[in-house]
Amino acid sequence: MKFFVDTADTAEIRDLAASGLVDGVTTNPSLIAKSGRNFLEVVAEICGITPGPVSAEVVALDHEGMMREAEILRKIADNVTIKVPLTIDGLKTCKALTDEGTMVNVTLCFSANQALLAAKAGATFISPFVGRHDDVGFDGMDLIRDIRLIYDNYAFDTEILVASVRHPVHILESARIGADVMTAPPAVIRQLVKHPLTDKGIEGFLADWAKTGQSIG
Repeated sequence: MKFFVDTADTAEIRDLAASGLVDGVTTNPSLIAKSGRNFLEVVAEICGITPGPVSAEVVALDHEGMMREAEILRKIADNVTIKVPLTIDGLKTCKALTDEGTMVNVTLCFSANQALLAAKAGATFISPFVGRHDDVGFDGMDLIRDIRLIYDNYAFDTEILVASVRHPVHILESARIGADVMTAPPAVIRQLVKHPLTDKGIEGFLADWAKTGQSIG
C-alpha cells in the first residue's frame, strides 16, 4: 500500500519523507488556507520534496474553468496530479486531462457508483472519503470493499486512494481490503508506529544496558 500525506505543511512532509513513508502528497483548498502561504508556491515546494504524485485541487466548478486552472497547476512540475470533484464537469475534465497524459485524482467520492464513473473517465486515483462516510452513519470500509470488487471485476487501472482517514484502524482495514493508496494527516501516520509493548521493551533494554556501565562509541 502506498502512503500519501494529507497536508500542506512542508516541514512535516520533509520529516516523514526522511523515514521512507512518503509515496506522495495530497492537498486541498482547506489545507492550503491553513498553511497561510501562496498556493502555487506550496505545491511547487512539495513537488520538490517528493517525486511521487502531488495532488493540487482546482477550485473552478465548470469544465472550462477547471481546464484553465489545471493548465497552470500542471506546469509546476511533472508529478502534479490534478484534483477534481466528482461532478459531471469534473469527470469531463478528468477525461480530457487523462487523454493528455496528466494524472488526475477524482475526489469527494461517497458511493461505488461514483467510483465506477471516475474509473470510466480514466481517473488515475479515486478518493473515497471513509471518515466523512462514517460521520453520517455509514461504514466507510464497506465503500472501499465495493469499489475494490467493482474495479477488480473489470480490471480498471484507477487506484483506490482512501481519504478522510481518521485513525490507524482505517489504514489497517484499507490494507486488508486491498486499497492501493491511503492518505492521512501526519499525526495519524505517526500513530502507526506506537505500541505500548514497543515502549516497554525499549525501557527494559535501556535499563539492562545501564547496569552494564558501558557505552557505544
